[in-house]
Amino acid sequence: MALQSKQIFVNLPVKDLNKSIDFFTAIGYEFNPQFTDQNAACLVISENIFAMLLVEEFFQTFTKKELTDATRSTEVIVALSADSRAQVDEIVNKALNAGATPSKDPIDHGFMYSWSFQDLDGHLWEFLHMDQGAVPQE
Repeated sequence: MALQSKQIFVNLPVKDLNKSIDFFTAIGYEFNPQFTDQNAACLVISENIFAMLLVEEFFQTFTKKELTDATRSTEVIVALSADSRAQVDEIVNKALNAGATPSKDPIDHGFMYSWSFQDLDGHLWEFLHMDQGAVPQE
């Protein structure tokens, strides 16, 4: 049997933890208080998907490598599914209203629709809806 993990924890460095918490709360997310303190906040994306927002100094204790400035270079794109095209638009518009910056204009491939933004620290977030019934068959 192939290796399969049951949960994912994406760790992202942030400059101002309280501003990041306010930003993601404005989009509609919640945080797990059991794993949230002055150094980190556990953003609950779904039952099995979490983003650990770590103050940069604390994040640095987990790596010997230099931290990437996400406002100048891309280290990762966090891509998450949405239930509909309307939900994609709703989430991204909430993010933009909460202080995010646009990343790319919406992309419509017919069977897949996506739109992305940069959070307060420049991390790229993309939301997409895929209509499985409209996926081209080969």
